[in-house]
This record gives sequence, C-alpha cells and structure tokens, in this order.
Amino acid sequence: MNANIAARLPLLAKKYPTRIAVSAPIKGKPVNKEKGFVYEELTFSELEERSNLYASQLHDLGLKRGKKVLMFIRPGLDFSAMTFAIFRAGLIPIFIDPGMGRKNLLNAVTQIKPDGLIAEPEVHVMRLFFPKAFNSVKYFVTTKGPTWGKMASLRKWKHFSGTQTTLMEHMEPLDTAAILFTSGGTGSPKGVRYTHKIFNAQVDRLKEMFNLNEEEVDLPGFPLFSLFTITMGMKSAIPAMNPSKPSLCNPEWLVRNILDHNATFVAGSPAIWKRVADYCEANAITLPSVKYLVMFGAPVSLELHQKFKSILKNGDTFTPYGATECLPVTNISGSKVLNDCASEMEKGRGTCVGAPAPETIIKIAPITDTPLSEENFEWLKPGVLGEICVLSDTVTPEYVGMPKKTHEAKISSSEGRLWHRMGDLGYIDNDGLLWFCGRKGHRVTLNNIVYPSVPQENPFLNIPLVQKCAYVGPLINGVPIPCLIIEPKRKLTSHEKNDLEIKLRELAHTKLPETPINRVLFHSEFPVDVRHNIKIDRLKLKDMVEKGHIR
Repeated sequence: MNANIAARLPLLAKKYPTRIAVSAPIKGKPVNKEKGFVYEELTFSELEERSNLYASQLHDLGLKRGKKVLMFIRPGLDFSAMTFAIFRAGLIPIFIDPGMGRKNLLNAVTQIKPDGLIAEPEVHVMRLFFPKAFNSVKYFVTTKGPTWGKMASLRKWKHFSGTQTTLMEHMEPLDTAAILFTSGGTGSPKGVRYTHKIFNAQVDRLKEMFNLNEEEVDLPGFPLFSLFTITMGMKSAIPAMNPSKPSLCNPEWLVRNILDHNATFVAGSPAIWKRVADYCEANAITLPSVKYLVMFGAPVSLELHQKFKSILKNGDTFTPYGATECLPVTNISGSKVLNDCASEMEKGRGTCVGAPAPETIIKIAPITDTPLSEENFEWLKPGVLGEICVLSDTVTPEYVGMPKKTHEAKISSSEGRLWHRMGDLGYIDNDGLLWFCGRKGHRVTLNNIVYPSVPQENPFLNIPLVQKCAYVGPLINGVPIPCLIIEPKRKLTSHEKNDLEIKLRELAHTKLPETPINRVLFHSEFPVDVRHNIKIDRLKLKDMVEKGHIR
C-alpha cells in the first residue's frame, strides 16, 4: 500500500469528480460592499489534474524524489495544488513561517539547505539580496512572471498542452514527508521532520475526534490545515486573511466567508476568533452553519467560550492541545470547559485541555531541564505537577540537523517508540483529563517551590479592565522577584491603576493565598508569538522588567 499522503487525492477525484475541493476569494478581498467576494474553485478532479501537472513539471525540471523544496505560496488554489504536487512527486516540502522575522527565516533556510524554491515573486527578489542563505537552491519556480535565468513559472505550466502521465511516487510510512519549522517562540526555530505515517495518522485522528465527513466545509485559518480536510473529502474554503498576521484579520470578511460557504468546521488562532466574536456581538450576527469552531495555539479565555455560546446556534467551540512536534494531543469542547472546569480554572488550577486524542498516551515526568530516559525517573501520579509527555503515532522523530535538541526533547520507550516532551507543565486529574499550566521555561521557582505561569494568571482574567496578565520572576540584584504584569483593555489613569492593583491583590489573597506576588506592574501591549499572535512572551516581559523598561 502506498503511504504517500497525496495518494488519497486520486481516490477522492474518482469518487467525487465534480465536488468542490478548494475555494478561494479572487484577489483576496471583496469586489465591493454590495457584491462581496468572488471565488475561484477547483473540483476534486481539477485539483487532481493540476497537482499532477505541477508534479510532472517539477520532475521534468530536475526536482526528483527526496529533494527538499522551500515553499512560499500565498493561500489559494495553487497553494493546495502545489502542496499535493510536491508530495506526489516524492519531494520534501519545507514550511517556514514568514512571520518569524528575517534573521530567523534566513537562518532556517541556511540550516535546512533546500534544493528548490517555489515562491511568490517578492521572495525571489529577496533571495538576490541574501544569496548566501539560498546558496544550496538549484531549482527556482515563481508563481507569476516575469522570470529570469533558469526560473520556471506556474503561470506557464498551467497552459502546458503536452501529454501528462500520472505521477504518484510510492512512499513508505517512515519516509520523510515534510519539514515544518517551529515558530521560535521559546528559542530558535527548529525544523521538525514529518513522515507520511504521521500525516496519515493526523488525518485519521482529527476525523475521529470531530466526527468529520465529506459533507463538512472547512475554513482554515492556518493554511496547511486544509491538507487534512481535503484528504478527508471536505471542501476547503480559504479565508480572506493573511495567515502570518492572524491578529490583524478583518472579522467582517471572515464572517462573510463563513456565511458564503456555509462553513461547518472553522479553525485557527484564538486571536482570529476573538475579533470575529467581538464583531458578531457588536452586529448581532450568528453563525448557524458552524458546528465546530476550533481554536489552537494558546489557552482560550472563558470569556471567549462564553461569547460564542450565543453566536454558534448549532455548534460549539473546541480547543485541541498539541504542538508542531506532536498534534493532536488532547481535545475539549467549550461547553465542557464552561460547565465542568471553569470554577477550578478560576481558582488557579490551570487550564483544562481535555482527554487524550485517539490512540494517544499522556504521562507526566518530573520537572527538569536535563535529558531523560525511562530508566532514570518514575512517572508522576495524577494531580502532581510535572512536564507533559506524549506517546503517539503523531510524535515526530527529530529536529533536522539538531541531534542535541532532539535528545533533550525525546524519551525512548521500552517498546522502542518515542515519547515527546512537550516543554509544558501540567498534570492529569482523577478523571484522566489533562490540565495545562504553562511553558516549563516560564515557571517561577522560589525556595524550591515551582509556580507555573497559567494557574497564577487565570483568576485575574475575569476582572473587567484586564486584557491579559503574566506571572513572571525577573531577577533583581540576582534574586527572583515574583511579579504580576497586567495589560489593561485601555489606557488607565494613575487613580484607576491604584484601584485595579488593590482589586488584584484582594483577589490574589482570596484565590491564590500561597502565591507570592511582590509587585503588580502594567504594560500597554504584551509581546506575543509570531505564529498565532496570542501566546504571551513571558521571557521577553521578564527581560523588560530586569532592564527597567517595565516599572
């Protein structure tokens, strides 16, 4: 059997030749207020045909099985067609988040040494200014003209009229399928190796977790997510937004996209859905087609779950937990969070992220920054805080070219499989549910007692003037000083700050009597991660306090 994740596409094209596989707004914005969006579409048969055309052209260009291809294509029909083309040609796509910053991006390209570059024209212009980073690239493809040198063009390939043979490389389950880079939110970005077995397992797990079928319509806020839904036979409706800047999305446009397509499964960063929820509330809009509103990338506030209760007339919010190195790990509905977990979250118990995904085992290891092997520690009991570790067919095997980082992040099981250390703190409750308590690197340790970030922050998030809060332990004169930093919802007067600090300290005394808080500080806008635009960069906040930038 061919394990190639793209081998699912011709089967779907044969079963549903005229059904829409992917749709995208032309020019990425509405024509005007009255007409709204005009969409271009590919059926499963057309997507199969275009992906095969691109795969054949890549092969004829010289990009043969096993070569690495760096891909920078905007979300749209060609993004989907080219992604499947690369897989079916047996090539290895490299996905790097352009929002990670120029320095990190160029370092990632230098480290991974791609053979080919398939990109928008502006990326090809940029590489001319940084030739050293792109020194390994021998094959160039642009999405549009003009071309120069040995560069090929998708625009020309679309008009190719020669005979095409079907290209579908036979891949084994453990063959490398792709390299996805982490965002670098807690260190330098790392290239994570995916196999075809992992991609196939992810598709099957997500399908089972949400009970998805071919009748559903997906609206992916994270472009690569459409790979999963298209291979399930779902229609993927590409939204009108820049996926590298989710916090700047236009909620009116997204609502229009959802209503135009009757989208049933919508997914992306909480930064997207907060804007959509606020817009829907302000304009008394509901989203009756949506069954599953999936938010991932950071803990989701109780307030956001609550807002969507009235917006989703026939659906619910969901917050799956995972990481680039292992996805999905758990899942939980907003209804369960609000009905069964909210009171414990507000008491400082952490954030409940639900039960394990199908065929996934979760255990808790002792907190340490050193490598672990199963022989030198014991797994912790339910209720005890430690590092979350996962055993699953979706665990990625390594960071490419970084054996030391791989050794630090993996634990070999007695059966020879790999546990992944999530780098997150948490615990398993008596019902088998996982509670997330923050990044391991964000913990504050005083007198040998560990204070994880999220449990110390949750009790304050329901105070009306509080937008975000962070619990950090900056070193002042070499001594950790526990601080609660607040991002207010608007600019506060000195009098309002004093009143708010009194409220915060009173609440801390009631809800967190054993948590030390030496200082309450205010900062107008928290630094956040580049991918989801919502994870608080607590290490940067800590550094800003140490340098006196936050007082």
